Amino acid sequence: MPSPEVKTRPFRAYIVILIAIVATSSAAILIRLALDEDMPPLLIACARLLIATAALTPIVLRNYRERLARLSSDELKLIALAGICLAVHFTAWVTSLQFTTVLVSVVIVSTGPIWVAILEVTFLRIRLSRLVVMGLLVALTGGVLIGIPLNGALEAGQAGENFEATAAGALLSLVGALTVSVYMLIGRKLRTKLPVIPYVWLVYGVATASTVIVIGVTSTPVSGFRPQGYLVLLAMGLVPQLLGHSSLNYLLEYFPAAMVSMFSQLEPIGSAILAVIIFQELPPGKQIIGSLIIIIGVILASRGEFRAAVTGDRYAD
Repeated sequence: MPSPEVKTRPFRAYIVILIAIVATSSAAILIRLALDEDMPPLLIACARLLIATAALTPIVLRNYRERLARLSSDELKLIALAGICLAVHFTAWVTSLQFTTVLVSVVIVSTGPIWVAILEVTFLRIRLSRLVVMGLLVALTGGVLIGIPLNGALEAGQAGENFEATAAGALLSLVGALTVSVYMLIGRKLRTKLPVIPYVWLVYGVATASTVIVIGVTSTPVSGFRPQGYLVLLAMGLVPQLLGHSSLNYLLEYFPAAMVSMFSQLEPIGSAILAVIIFQELPPGKQIIGSLIIIIGVILASRGEFRAAVTGDRYAD
């Protein structure tokens, strides 16, 4: 018997699962292709946000103008903070792909659910359930495995350089995870009052404006690149940003939120597979093992968060 909250699942819903995973998994690949065109990370982050904002603008102006006019000053402040965090998230994550493998970058930036839980403890005084704590410890174990150099990796030479690059990339990915967690936490608060389309449009708009300002201040080049690079930017805004996230929202009509969350956490695996196919990028064994451990930790923590939300008991074990 299907859950009363979930409709009978048509065959197309299972096709959309595949579309969602492939579309979101393509983000890191498209970023790497843009970086290979020597495009600066700021431009890549800005273009993705700008294209998504432009695509949503006609829908928002046609259907949500009255709701936007009723936004309070407190809501606008939270939206501004969410947009700035999203801009930092994309800029840091894009930059991380200059230093480390697709697998490590995507896995670490996907640890957002764990950091959301920690932020809730810090600012909302919510105690973590045992499952969330277990997921956090498992993910940290995977992070340590990725971060600790083995077999003399700190010695002078290529091994040491590789370690430093991986550490820099992992740190930037972590910044991306932390900032997107603030964005997610604000979204949880505002989404009870504001529909998803105008909310993401406003946040994307603030994030776009933030990156445009930084591009202007830093004199980051935006022209003079090959046409192929701009086509990659267009694909980035349309495929992972709009098609990927829209598909995940569509799936919420037919699957429980926890299951959709699990679908989204297949992104690191999909990205790693695409990286092997397109770039012949096979990470070292300890990066693969560490990344798999982190994914397990994130799944455990997400399951714990979902269980607490369903029971309405934020103190549940």
